[in-house]
Amino acid sequence: MMDQHLIEQRLADVLQRIAQAEQRFGRVKGSVQLVAVSKTRAAEDIAAAYAAGQTRFGENYLQEALVKQHTLRDLPLEWHFIGPLQSNKTRDVAAHFAWVHSLDTLKHAQRLDAQRPAHLPPLQVCIQVNISNEDSKSGVSVTELPALAQAVAGLPRLTLRGLMAIPAASYEFDMQRAAFGQLRALWSQLRAQGLALDTLSMGMSGDLEAAIAEGATLVRVGTDIFGARG
Repeated sequence: MMDQHLIEQRLADVLQRIAQAEQRFGRVKGSVQLVAVSKTRAAEDIAAAYAAGQTRFGENYLQEALVKQHTLRDLPLEWHFIGPLQSNKTRDVAAHFAWVHSLDTLKHAQRLDAQRPAHLPPLQVCIQVNISNEDSKSGVSVTELPALAQAVAGLPRLTLRGLMAIPAASYEFDMQRAAFGQLRALWSQLRAQGLALDTLSMGMSGDLEAAIAEGATLVRVGTDIFGARG
């Protein structure tokens, strides 16, 4: 568990980075939202970030997330599932999250659609694209993306909002920006085909400026808020 004042300061620093990048790259002020990645963090740390004004939290590990959601059930938090999906986890993901960033197969989309409780609004989803074609990364291939996007858009209990990617790590700003630019181009192509997409989930602690330069609307930051994982 981290000191609450430290979390507040680190959160403020990240929000300032986002605001400065918006200004630097001609983005509308407030057009980039922060998802605080809280995987492996204590519920108390999430509560501290909420007290500092953060409401969107991203989780990778389902069972850990469900425990924290129960602990923090009295707080109006928006939970984003950002980890790899598995068929045996779709029912709980569909029931307990507002967003899924990591959808990459039609099978999982159909399961989420069928399992989304009727009393909840449609599940907001992004399709994860393996933009760098890495064997170690989840995500649909660039060639398979258009067909998957059209199929997901037709599912009534899901709302396809956009695309997500985790490009190959790079410390070169121009290389970071090029990878995010590829995702933005794919997003634009799908919009041109009639899909009402408004979300690009891309950018983390080490590359959020490059992501914002290329049109990110959601950035996912954990380390720079909560510190390095032990």
